[in-house]
Amino acid sequence: MSNRFANIIASAMLLMMAGLAFASIADDTLTYDEVAHIGAGYSYWHNQDYRLNPEHPPLIKDLAGLPLQFLNLNFPTAKYWNNAAPSPWWTQFDFGDALLYHDGDAGNNPDQIMFFARIGPILVLILMGTFLFFWAKRLMGRDWALFLLVLFIFCPNFMAHGRLVTTDVGASFGALFGTYFWLKFLKKPNWKNIILAGMAFGLAMLIKFSLILLIPFFGVITVIYALLNDNKLKNLWTYCRKSVAAALIGLVFVIGPVYAWHIAKYPFEKQLQDTKAVLATTSLPIWMQNINIAMAQQPILRPWAQYLLGLEMATNRTSTGNTTYFEGTVSAKGRLDYFPTLYLVKIPLAFHILTLIVLGWLAYSLIKNKFWQNTWPRLKSSLIKHYELYAMMIFVAIYWVASLIGSLNIGLRHILPTFAFTYLLVVFGLKNFVAGIENTRTNNHSPLRKYIKIGIGLLLAWFVVSSLAIFPSYLAYYNELAGGSDKGYKIAVDSNLDWGQDLRRLNGWINYQHSCSQNSRCYKSPLTFPINYAGHIDKIYLDYFGGGDPVHYLGDKYIPWNSDMDPATIPVGSYFAISANQMMGQRAKAANGYDQPTNKYNWLDAYEPPIAKIGYSIFIYKIK
Repeated sequence: MSNRFANIIASAMLLMMAGLAFASIADDTLTYDEVAHIGAGYSYWHNQDYRLNPEHPPLIKDLAGLPLQFLNLNFPTAKYWNNAAPSPWWTQFDFGDALLYHDGDAGNNPDQIMFFARIGPILVLILMGTFLFFWAKRLMGRDWALFLLVLFIFCPNFMAHGRLVTTDVGASFGALFGTYFWLKFLKKPNWKNIILAGMAFGLAMLIKFSLILLIPFFGVITVIYALLNDNKLKNLWTYCRKSVAAALIGLVFVIGPVYAWHIAKYPFEKQLQDTKAVLATTSLPIWMQNINIAMAQQPILRPWAQYLLGLEMATNRTSTGNTTYFEGTVSAKGRLDYFPTLYLVKIPLAFHILTLIVLGWLAYSLIKNKFWQNTWPRLKSSLIKHYELYAMMIFVAIYWVASLIGSLNIGLRHILPTFAFTYLLVVFGLKNFVAGIENTRTNNHSPLRKYIKIGIGLLLAWFVVSSLAIFPSYLAYYNELAGGSDKGYKIAVDSNLDWGQDLRRLNGWINYQHSCSQNSRCYKSPLTFPINYAGHIDKIYLDYFGGGDPVHYLGDKYIPWNSDMDPATIPVGSYFAISANQMMGQRAKAANGYDQPTNKYNWLDAYEPPIAKIGYSIFIYKIK
């Protein structure tokens, strides 16, 4: 296969990925975090004012907000920009809600806003796939690079979050992009590569604050690389100086100017007031807060003060945690088994089998080659030859350790930046496995070689089919170990399954029931909502979690409900809909000192099973 033909195939595959991404959001509602991100992104372009959503860097929000500038939206200025009071963190959600829904009478269309806002993140997803393919092609050749691209395109987690105005896939691209150019700098530390590494580092820092972990990662791989060569101390000093230069390029010439633009019309007094108000709500050390406040008081340091404020907010949230449901319990503290469990059940089982094949072959090769003999010289030689791959392992280890010791257990998406590196490592291992099997056979026409390739092909096909089968509900994907997506809500909800994406589909289901009650023949695509007739529905009680507005989508059919209300007041024969996130949080056990009630929806036990599920995330019950 020629390079040109491989590039054509890769381009066609990436276009297909874009098509799947856009098609899968046709009936979506905005997810919870998108309301804040979209409103903030629009305000940055409209006002050059960074008071909204400072706990996330601006780049992904900028990409989402740029197309919205051409929609002539009504901007809810008076309440949010003419208020002298400090801007609390929840203002970002109030503003986004006003922009999307409550000012809709003036012409704002939330579905139109959602579509155009998601164009930027989808382009980032495709750009990441393109970059991943070309790096993989250089590391392992055309065929295996295409194999890797299939894994990326049909990964349910990349598809789920790559369509959303959130930072997780952007962070994955930032980690990949930054690492590539830092490794290029290590191999050839001239000024061109120093500048490129610094620019890539700065770009990554503008996507997600968790990528601050690139700093210790770059530090570790730089020190190891310097010590692998002769004149170790001289090399180490040279690399340290040039690494600092690269970091300063990112900090001064990328982060600084971008934040300076974003605060250009953010009044000095308002920024200082908001900084003090936000920091007062954190548990950060006073000395750390004072540094930020002192920086905000210096005009020349204001951009970096705003960046530091967001970093401190993100750090505080990671350390304090978030109340969440996991495996039958509710807790505000992190659990060591949270991310390993979700990694096991939210990635296609076929990939886990491929990983086990690679690990088994690695163990066999180490034993066969007697790794315990002459270990260091052989390891050093391997490090020099495959340093990019060892660097990927180090990044995965650092990011996983940081995630495990943190308390923010609200979704597998928080370790998504490790996925691309994991896929690269597994595919490289598969390449070596196939090559090793061929080299160990005296007869190259042995059936074993053929059967192994067929087996790997079948596993890849299984991976693809499992992804296509969940379309369009990628967010809710769970593999066979969890009992499939239909059982996933029992393990974890929130951004793992229910982020509010199915509210519009609920309205479609209700309208479907109405049409069926009027006509004996009715049909609606099962890709949108299940085909089952439950009876004519005029009103529905709803406890909803997400970024949609029930009044906008359901109109006068909607009766608001929450867990504090008395279920005895719901008339017999009525319909009750509830988001999985709300339901599981109030049908669980309290854990790790959580002292709030968690049994307010146990009354639903009498109505199991639900009469319908909308996109795996909204459960519908009929009150008997």
